Amino acid sequence: MISVILVAAIALAVVLGYKTGINTGFFCIAFAFLIGCFGLGITTKSLISFWPTSTMFVILSVSLFYNFAAVNGTLEKMSSALLYACRSFPGLLPFALFFVAVVLSVMGAAYFTVLAFLAPITLVICDEAKMDKLTGAVAINCGALAGGNFPTAALGVVFRGLMDTAYEADPSLTPVDSFSSELKIFGFAIVFSIIVIAIFRYGFKENRNIGKGITFKKPEPFTEKQKTTLTLMLVMMAVVLVFPLLNMILPGNSLISAVSSKVDVGLVAICFTVIALLLDLAPQKEVIAKVPWNTIIMIAGAGMLIAVAVEAGTIEALSSWIGSNVPVALVPVAFSLVAAFMSFFSSTTGVVTPALFPLIPALAASTGLDAAVLFACTVLGAQSSAISPFSSGGSLILGSCGKEEERNRLFNRLLFVAVPISVVCSAVYNVVVAMIL
Repeated sequence: MISVILVAAIALAVVLGYKTGINTGFFCIAFAFLIGCFGLGITTKSLISFWPTSTMFVILSVSLFYNFAAVNGTLEKMSSALLYACRSFPGLLPFALFFVAVVLSVMGAAYFTVLAFLAPITLVICDEAKMDKLTGAVAINCGALAGGNFPTAALGVVFRGLMDTAYEADPSLTPVDSFSSELKIFGFAIVFSIIVIAIFRYGFKENRNIGKGITFKKPEPFTEKQKTTLTLMLVMMAVVLVFPLLNMILPGNSLISAVSSKVDVGLVAICFTVIALLLDLAPQKEVIAKVPWNTIIMIAGAGMLIAVAVEAGTIEALSSWIGSNVPVALVPVAFSLVAAFMSFFSSTTGVVTPALFPLIPALAASTGLDAAVLFACTVLGAQSSAISPFSSGGSLILGSCGKEEERNRLFNRLLFVAVPISVVCSAVYNVVVAMIL
């Protein structure tokens, strides 16, 4: 009975968050308190300990560092420079926009930041280049999501933390290497995105005259502060990548393993934040103001409610039900479609992955499926519907439309064209991935 209540509470928190506009995390915390303390007898001290401190710290520290690039204009200058470099092959513009979004995301820009920068530019370019706006929207959305899946990027950091947390409920299970698993997700997402963009680029008659008449303006040179910021971003990426990659290549080397275990992306980001502050690369007040507190509260609140569900045995029961009632071959596509449906209305990082990731370790152990593949299917499924006008990606793109008539038309096309094509492609793609691996 308590498990049914918990599942209903998770669903209700999502619905209330959508209907009221109030952060879903607040509802999750309230339900965690009411159900956990009064229904399961969990002490208040224990309940508060369910707050995912590690995940919150990583998101906070990484966003702090990359906010310098957002505040001082480095990210905006990077996007302009990369787009200008694509002026010789305008017919491949959708893929160029995708590449720009990937690079910005890999460099640490948050999903919302990438779309906020690129959406207005993309819609203008679509007008000039006679390119279908839906194709442009899909390109930058796919790029922002795919690039964000890089292990050290904004989304990748969150997913790695959630993977590690998913195994804490049952110490008897051997955890996956979250770094290498996230690297797989990044690779799968890049290939999937290219396939989807190709469908929109070559399958829509609106793109027949693409690239004719477009003009690219040469961007202004980087300022000294922007050059320094870009250098720091590259150095930080090297620091957090080199030793984990060396550890994968040379797993038997004790020195590399020891150093790799000490390299934490959150702590490294804080060190680089201090350097950026000492160099006065951006005002401290503006950098702190851009921290995504809304996302942090969503993720942490959902994490608390999921932790209560784990304590009640709900997650284990759901995992057993899926393992018993869904054929093993269909489990990956089931996770893909469920994640896509949930993400249609809610946040992938704040609701979908915190709810589904805890199911995967036990399910993978009982079915013999690769846990990394199930994590990938969940993420790709959730991201396939992220362009929904009811989700964050679609709403940001719609907000960049200047005319009401254009906005209404794009709303319908996002909802009835982009989402169905992307979700179906994701389900088929995940089946193929599961079969190969």
